[in-house]
Amino acid sequence: MNHDELIRQYCKTLRLGKHIYESYAHITANDFGDFLAQLLKSEVDHREVARKNRNLVSASFDVIKTFEGYSFDSVQVPNTLDVEALKSGTFIDKQENLILYGPVGTGKSHMATAIGVAACSRGKKVKFYRTAALVNQLSEAKAKGELKRLVTQLTKLDLLICDEWGYVPFEKGGSQLLFQVISECYERRSVIITTNLEFSKWNGIFYDEKLTSAIIDRLVHHSHLLVFEGMSYRLAHSMMKS
Repeated sequence: MNHDELIRQYCKTLRLGKHIYESYAHITANDFGDFLAQLLKSEVDHREVARKNRNLVSASFDVIKTFEGYSFDSVQVPNTLDVEALKSGTFIDKQENLILYGPVGTGKSHMATAIGVAACSRGKKVKFYRTAALVNQLSEAKAKGELKRLVTQLTKLDLLICDEWGYVPFEKGGSQLLFQVISECYERRSVIITTNLEFSKWNGIFYDEKLTSAIIDRLVHHSHLLVFEGMSYRLAHSMMKS
């Protein structure tokens, strides 16, 4: 058995993956110590990239978007948070929330996604949901007796993104399940919500004043409110093309 085959076998036995035996021959080193250091660094870097990619896939973003070219001109960022802190996601380390409020098409989902993508690149565990889809998934899990497992998965996240909050009203059972998730997240992990409804109209989503107040209370505490203004980006560009 030649060296290549031996190295391949040893990597398999030690469960080191195939990156080491695919890359070792390309390393130029001054001595054995230098060679080993470079080889191990290459494996560490490879695993870090793989971990970030896994986080990105498991986040289930509708579309991958970043802050490249993103304009904050029509976004009111509170004085409790600056743009750089927003991009770097330091609020996630503090288990703080973001509420992105404004008309449809003003960039709320884009920002939420960009924050989530950046968080994935920092090794954070993120999950992106259309809020109605999350409620449906929770309801289906409950019907199958799998609710506890799903909620446990959500509690392992660093950041939960609930997009299009309030676009579809929920039945009582769905509202209670969503409240359960928000309660589990409270002061343990960060939540980002995008919505076009002001707080005073949230009762129209849940149809229960006490439940609505409880949800708002948990979301607003330790949160930053960003207000989006202006015409819908999609509408503006469709008008330019007409």
